[in-house]
Amino acid sequence: MQTLQELGETVAARRKSLGLKQGLVAAQAGITAESLSRFERGRSAEFGSRKLLAVLAVLGMELNMVPTGQAGTLDELRRERHQA
Repeated sequence: MQTLQELGETVAARRKSLGLKQGLVAAQAGITAESLSRFERGRSAEFGSRKLLAVLAVLGMELNMVPTGQAGTLDELRRERHQA
């Protein structure tokens, strides 16, 4: 992920896959539903780290930092190896 919008979309997809409403997730994370909605839609210029970590905790997610170009699934690595 490279943008805040992509992060918001990923959070929205996870929340929906769990069948959770924005209001419930927001309340459990200690933020407003409007703030979460703007974040998920990419309409928030800033979304603080405390808010982000709280939302991720509610959704059972965590943030992992990897160097650019170092991430990849096993299938991607296999394709890359076969192309070489």
